[in-house]
Amino acid sequence: MTLALLALHLLLVGVLLPRRLAGSPRLQARPALGAAVWLALMASFGTGLLLAAHHLLAPLGHEPAGLVGLLPHLEPAVAPHAHDWWAPAAAGGAVAAVTAVLAARAARARRRHRETLDLVATRDRARRLLVLEDPRPAVYCLPGRRARVVATRGAVELLDERGLAAAVAHEYGHLRGRHHLVLLAADTFAILLGRLPLARLGRAEVALLLEMAADDAALARVTPGELAGALCALATAGAGPGPAGLAAASTGVLARVQRLARTPAPPAPAYRLAALAAPLLPYLLACAPHP
Repeated sequence: MTLALLALHLLLVGVLLPRRLAGSPRLQARPALGAAVWLALMASFGTGLLLAAHHLLAPLGHEPAGLVGLLPHLEPAVAPHAHDWWAPAAAGGAVAAVTAVLAARAARARRRHRETLDLVATRDRARRLLVLEDPRPAVYCLPGRRARVVATRGAVELLDERGLAAAVAHEYGHLRGRHHLVLLAADTFAILLGRLPLARLGRAEVALLLEMAADDAALARVTPGELAGALCALATAGAGPGPAGLAAASTGVLARVQRLARTPAPPAPAYRLAALAAPLLPYLLACAPHP
């Protein structure tokens, strides 16, 4: 019975809900909350998968009632079966390893690019950015302990002052929100389970929602029209993502401009509950008493 409930949960969270939620205007209305919902679904799927693996590997007649039910009732008779957790432990180790590799790779790329910028870029203190002598228009950020916001000479010449201020404010929104860490979690899940709709759609949706969250942060300094104009100008000029993968006009420009032009729909209250409760649901299913 436990396995059937967990299998149903995995189907719902891994396949059905992602197709329903992708592009949801209600999640886009509060993009930071929307990204949290997607990450909660990923955590819920991962937890459910580990619990299902544990129940499959548990010896017949000795199936515990999930982690929450197991911990308060540990007895000597249970101890010999601690090795039953080798598969979930190995899966957890794989997740940690992939995350560490991705984080280290990104940190090395940022460090190399930062060292190059320190040699060749010009600091513009008034605009709070570094100007890189490159004719290709782009505005991007390098997150980390020594964060940078960078605009190429092409972007400085392409945008007017308000447009440039909008693009720079967008990048500072990424830095303040630590969006590169959120994207790292989604990247890890996508690498491990890339064929799963939750992984494939979730990675794209998280990236788009983080761009929208940075757009909202920029609106504290500029108007929606100024931000939309800057996004369109950079996208039309062919601006691509920077080394950090967080560039002002690199992801979902059309959807973001359309969002800036309309009154956002209020988020459903259930989304807040989902962000909090989804990771716990597999435990509740595994611990529920069954006939």
